[in-house]
Amino acid sequence: MPRKSRRTLTPEAMVRAMYRKLVRSWGPQHWWPAETPFEIIVGAILTQNTSWGNVERALASLLAAEALTVAGIRNVSLVRLQELVYSSGYYRQKAQRLKDFVSFLDEKHNGSLETMLATPCDELRAELLSLRGIGPETADSILLFAGNHEIFVVDAYTRRVLERHRAIDRRASYDQVRNLVQRVLQREKTLVTMKSTAAKNVPVHNPSVMSTTKRSRLSQVYNEMHGLFVQVGKHYCLKQEPRCEACPLGSLLPPGNLPL
Repeated sequence: MPRKSRRTLTPEAMVRAMYRKLVRSWGPQHWWPAETPFEIIVGAILTQNTSWGNVERALASLLAAEALTVAGIRNVSLVRLQELVYSSGYYRQKAQRLKDFVSFLDEKHNGSLETMLATPCDELRAELLSLRGIGPETADSILLFAGNHEIFVVDAYTRRVLERHRAIDRRASYDQVRNLVQRVLQREKTLVTMKSTAAKNVPVHNPSVMSTTKRSRLSQVYNEMHGLFVQVGKHYCLKQEPRCEACPLGSLLPPGNLPL
Protein backbone atom coordinates (compact mmCIF):
# COMPACT_ATOMS: atom_id res chain seq x y z
CA MET A 1 0.00 0.00 0.00
CA PRO A 2 1.45 3.44 -0.91
CA ARG A 3 2.67 5.43 2.05
CA LYS A 4 0.41 8.36 1.23
CA SER A 5 -2.78 6.27 1.24
CA ARG A 6 -1.79 4.70 4.55
CA ARG A 7 -1.38 8.12 6.08
CA THR A 8 -4.91 9.17 5.10
CA LEU A 9 -6.79 6.09 6.30
CA THR A 10 -9.78 7.09 8.42
CA PRO A 11 -10.38 5.23 11.70
CA GLU A 12 -13.21 3.35 9.99
CA ALA A 13 -11.05 2.37 7.03
CA MET A 14 -8.27 1.27 9.37
CA VAL A 15 -10.52 -1.04 11.39
CA ARG A 16 -11.98 -2.52 8.22
CA ALA A 17 -8.53 -3.14 6.76
CA MET A 18 -7.39 -4.75 10.01
CA TYR A 19 -10.29 -7.17 10.07
CA ARG A 20 -9.87 -8.26 6.47
CA LYS A 21 -6.09 -8.61 6.69
CA LEU A 22 -6.20 -10.63 9.93
CA VAL A 23 -9.00 -12.88 8.74
CA ARG A 24 -7.06 -13.74 5.60
CA SER A 25 -3.84 -14.22 7.55
CA TRP A 26 -5.05 -16.34 10.46
CA GLY A 27 -8.60 -17.56 9.94
CA PRO A 28 -10.88 -18.72 12.81
CA GLN A 29 -9.62 -18.28 16.38
CA HIS A 30 -12.23 -20.48 18.13
CA TRP A 31 -13.10 -17.91 20.74
CA TRP A 32 -14.25 -18.36 23.57
CA PRO A 33 -12.81 -21.79 24.54
CA ALA A 34 -15.49 -23.32 26.79
CA GLU A 35 -18.01 -26.11 26.96
CA THR A 36 -20.97 -24.21 28.44
CA PRO A 37 -22.26 -20.62 28.66
CA PHE A 38 -21.77 -20.70 32.43
CA GLU A 39 -18.11 -21.65 32.02
CA ILE A 40 -17.70 -18.53 29.88
CA ILE A 41 -19.35 -16.38 32.54
CA VAL A 42 -17.13 -17.79 35.28
CA GLY A 43 -14.07 -17.32 33.08
CA ALA A 44 -15.04 -13.73 32.28
CA ILE A 45 -15.22 -12.92 35.99
CA LEU A 46 -12.02 -14.77 36.89
CA THR A 47 -9.92 -13.34 34.05
CA GLN A 48 -9.98 -9.82 35.49
CA ASN A 49 -6.42 -8.69 36.30
CA THR A 50 -4.77 -12.03 35.59
CA SER A 51 -3.51 -14.23 32.76
CA TRP A 52 -5.67 -16.79 31.00
CA GLY A 53 -3.35 -19.56 32.16
CA ASN A 54 -4.22 -18.76 35.78
CA VAL A 55 -7.91 -18.80 34.89
CA GLU A 56 -7.60 -22.19 33.21
CA ARG A 57 -6.17 -23.65 36.40
CA ALA A 58 -9.04 -22.23 38.44
CA LEU A 59 -11.61 -23.55 35.95
CA ALA A 60 -10.00 -26.99 36.11
CA SER A 61 -10.24 -26.92 39.91
CA LEU A 62 -13.91 -25.94 39.76
CA LEU A 63 -14.64 -28.67 37.25
CA ALA A 64 -12.87 -31.32 39.32
CA ALA A 65 -14.89 -30.23 42.37
CA GLU A 66 -18.13 -30.37 40.33
CA ALA A 67 -18.60 -26.67 41.02
CA LEU A 68 -18.49 -25.32 37.45
CA THR A 69 -22.27 -25.01 37.29
CA VAL A 70 -24.85 -22.61 38.65
CA ALA A 71 -25.85 -25.15 41.31
CA GLY A 72 -22.21 -25.86 42.08
CA ILE A 73 -21.39 -22.22 42.80
CA ARG A 74 -24.67 -21.82 44.70
CA ASN A 75 -24.00 -24.77 46.99
CA VAL A 76 -20.26 -24.58 47.62
CA SER A 77 -19.14 -22.65 50.69
CA LEU A 78 -17.47 -19.29 50.15
CA VAL A 79 -14.30 -20.50 51.84
CA ARG A 80 -14.11 -23.57 49.61
CA LEU A 81 -14.84 -21.44 46.54
CA GLN A 82 -11.96 -19.16 47.45
CA GLU A 83 -9.67 -22.19 47.54
CA LEU A 84 -10.88 -23.38 44.14
CA VAL A 85 -10.29 -20.04 42.39
CA TYR A 86 -7.07 -19.21 44.25
CA SER A 87 -4.89 -19.46 41.12
CA SER A 88 -6.81 -16.63 39.42
CA GLY A 89 -5.61 -14.04 41.94
CA TYR A 90 -7.78 -11.72 44.04
CA TYR A 91 -9.47 -14.97 44.98
CA ARG A 92 -11.57 -13.58 47.86
CA GLN A 93 -13.11 -10.88 45.68
CA LYS A 94 -13.61 -13.18 42.71
CA ALA A 95 -15.22 -15.92 44.80
CA GLN A 96 -17.64 -13.32 46.16
CA ARG A 97 -18.34 -12.04 42.62
CA LEU A 98 -19.30 -15.57 41.56
CA LYS A 99 -21.61 -15.91 44.56
CA ASP A 100 -23.10 -12.49 43.79
CA PHE A 101 -23.71 -13.45 40.17
CA VAL A 102 -25.59 -16.62 41.10
CA SER A 103 -27.65 -14.66 43.67
CA PHE A 104 -28.52 -12.15 40.92
CA LEU A 105 -29.46 -15.01 38.59
CA ASP A 106 -31.71 -16.56 41.26
CA GLU A 107 -33.41 -13.31 42.22
CA LYS A 108 -33.77 -11.70 38.80
CA HIS A 109 -34.16 -14.68 36.46
CA ASN A 110 -35.40 -17.52 38.70
CA GLY A 111 -32.01 -19.20 38.51
CA SER A 112 -32.31 -19.75 34.76
CA LEU A 113 -29.25 -18.90 32.70
CA GLU A 114 -31.24 -19.47 29.52
CA THR A 115 -33.84 -16.91 30.60
CA MET A 116 -31.16 -14.39 31.53
CA LEU A 117 -29.31 -14.72 28.24
CA ALA A 118 -32.58 -14.34 26.30
CA THR A 119 -33.08 -10.88 27.84
CA PRO A 120 -32.72 -8.05 25.29
CA CYS A 121 -29.10 -6.98 25.00
CA ASP A 122 -29.35 -3.41 26.31
CA GLU A 123 -31.54 -4.48 29.22
CA LEU A 124 -29.27 -7.34 30.24
CA ARG A 125 -26.17 -5.16 29.85
CA ALA A 126 -27.62 -2.65 32.29
CA GLU A 127 -28.41 -5.43 34.75
CA LEU A 128 -24.91 -6.86 34.56
CA LEU A 129 -23.27 -3.46 34.95
CA SER A 130 -25.28 -2.91 38.12
CA LEU A 131 -23.48 -5.86 39.74
CA ARG A 132 -20.49 -5.04 41.88
CA GLY A 133 -17.21 -5.89 40.18
CA ILE A 134 -18.64 -6.29 36.67
CA GLY A 135 -17.52 -3.59 34.27
CA PRO A 136 -18.16 -3.08 30.55
CA GLU A 137 -15.59 -5.61 29.31
CA THR A 138 -16.84 -8.38 31.59
CA ALA A 139 -20.49 -7.59 30.87
CA ASP A 140 -19.94 -7.53 27.12
CA SER A 141 -17.94 -10.78 27.27
CA ILE A 142 -20.92 -12.44 28.92
CA LEU A 143 -23.29 -10.95 26.35
CA LEU A 144 -21.27 -11.84 23.26
CA PHE A 145 -19.52 -15.08 24.12
CA ALA A 146 -22.09 -16.70 26.42
CA GLY A 147 -25.29 -15.15 25.07
CA ASN A 148 -24.37 -14.58 21.40
CA HIS A 149 -25.63 -11.02 21.57
CA GLU A 150 -24.44 -8.65 18.86
CA ILE A 151 -22.00 -6.53 20.85
CA PHE A 152 -18.24 -6.08 20.54
CA VAL A 153 -15.87 -6.61 23.49
CA VAL A 154 -13.09 -4.06 23.96
CA ASP A 155 -10.02 -5.13 25.91
CA ALA A 156 -6.50 -3.78 26.51
CA TYR A 157 -5.19 -5.48 23.36
CA THR A 158 -7.87 -3.82 21.23
CA ARG A 159 -7.00 -0.41 22.61
CA ARG A 160 -3.25 -0.87 22.17
CA VAL A 161 -3.53 -1.98 18.55
CA LEU A 162 -5.96 0.78 17.59
CA GLU A 163 -3.99 3.49 19.39
CA ARG A 164 -0.73 2.52 17.69
CA HIS A 165 -2.45 2.69 14.32
CA ARG A 166 -3.98 6.07 15.21
CA ALA A 167 -7.52 4.77 14.81
CA ILE A 168 -8.41 5.98 18.31
CA ASP A 169 -7.10 8.49 20.81
CA ARG A 170 -5.83 7.13 24.13
CA ARG A 171 -8.54 9.19 25.84
CA ALA A 172 -11.34 7.44 23.95
CA SER A 173 -13.94 5.89 26.23
CA TYR A 174 -14.79 2.20 26.21
CA ASP A 175 -18.08 2.82 24.41
CA GLN A 176 -16.44 5.11 21.83
CA VAL A 177 -14.06 2.31 20.88
CA ARG A 178 -16.83 -0.29 20.91
CA ASN A 179 -19.10 1.84 18.74
CA LEU A 180 -16.30 2.47 16.23
CA VAL A 181 -15.63 -1.24 15.73
CA GLN A 182 -19.34 -2.10 15.61
CA ARG A 183 -20.03 0.65 13.10
CA VAL A 184 -17.30 -0.63 10.80
CA LEU A 185 -18.08 -4.34 11.04
CA GLN A 186 -21.84 -4.07 10.52
CA ARG A 187 -21.63 -5.34 6.95
CA GLU A 188 -18.47 -7.44 7.05
CA LYS A 189 -18.49 -11.08 6.00
CA THR A 190 -17.91 -13.98 8.37
CA LEU A 191 -14.78 -16.08 8.24
CA VAL A 192 -16.49 -18.95 6.45
CA THR A 193 -16.99 -16.70 3.42
CA MET A 194 -13.46 -15.25 3.43
CA LYS A 195 -10.53 -17.38 2.26
CA SER A 196 -7.36 -17.53 4.31
CA THR A 197 -4.33 -16.85 2.10
CA ALA A 198 -1.51 -17.41 4.61
CA ALA A 199 -0.51 -20.14 7.00
CA LYS A 200 -1.29 -19.47 10.65
CA ASN A 201 1.75 -18.53 12.68
CA VAL A 202 0.08 -17.99 16.04
CA PRO A 203 -1.29 -20.65 18.40
CA VAL A 204 -5.05 -21.03 18.08
CA HIS A 205 -7.49 -22.57 20.55
CA ASN A 206 -8.90 -25.95 19.63
CA PRO A 207 -12.58 -25.86 18.62
CA SER A 208 -14.92 -26.16 21.60
CA VAL A 209 -18.66 -26.47 22.11
CA MET A 210 -19.03 -22.74 22.63
CA SER A 211 -16.55 -21.61 19.98
CA THR A 212 -18.44 -23.56 17.32
CA THR A 213 -21.98 -22.78 18.46
CA LYS A 214 -24.37 -21.32 15.91
CA ARG A 215 -24.41 -17.51 15.94
CA SER A 216 -25.79 -14.67 13.90
CA ARG A 217 -23.45 -13.30 11.23
CA LEU A 218 -22.75 -10.15 13.22
CA SER A 219 -22.09 -11.82 16.57
CA GLN A 220 -19.69 -14.19 14.76
CA VAL A 221 -17.86 -11.27 13.17
CA TYR A 222 -17.53 -9.51 16.54
CA ASN A 223 -16.43 -12.76 18.14
CA GLU A 224 -13.65 -13.31 15.61
CA MET A 225 -12.49 -9.69 15.58
CA HIS A 226 -12.00 -9.81 19.33
CA GLY A 227 -9.99 -13.03 19.08
CA LEU A 228 -7.87 -11.59 16.28
CA PHE A 229 -7.07 -8.46 18.28
CA VAL A 230 -6.02 -10.68 21.20
CA GLN A 231 -3.62 -12.58 18.96
CA VAL A 232 -2.05 -9.38 17.64
CA GLY A 233 -1.66 -8.01 21.16
CA LYS A 234 -0.21 -11.21 22.64
CA HIS A 235 2.26 -12.03 19.88
CA TYR A 236 3.11 -8.81 18.02
CA CYS A 237 1.75 -5.59 19.49
CA LEU A 238 3.58 -6.06 22.78
CA LYS A 239 3.78 -3.39 25.47
CA GLN A 240 7.56 -3.40 25.23
CA GLU A 241 9.49 -4.04 22.02
CA PRO A 242 6.52 -4.55 19.64
CA ARG A 243 7.21 -6.78 16.63
CA CYS A 244 5.73 -4.47 14.00
CA GLU A 245 7.83 -5.72 11.08
CA ALA A 246 6.62 -9.30 11.55
CA CYS A 247 2.99 -8.37 12.32
CA PRO A 248 0.33 -8.80 9.63
CA LEU A 249 -0.82 -5.28 10.50
CA GLY A 250 2.65 -3.76 10.17
CA SER A 251 1.94 -2.48 6.67
CA LEU A 252 -1.02 -0.51 8.04
CA LEU A 253 1.02 1.52 10.52
CA PRO A 254 1.02 5.24 9.59
CA PRO A 255 4.45 6.17 8.19
CA GLY A 256 6.78 7.43 10.87
CA ASN A 257 4.51 6.19 13.62
CA LEU A 258 6.27 5.07 16.79
CA PRO A 259 4.57 2.46 18.98
CA LEU A 260 3.06 4.04 22.10
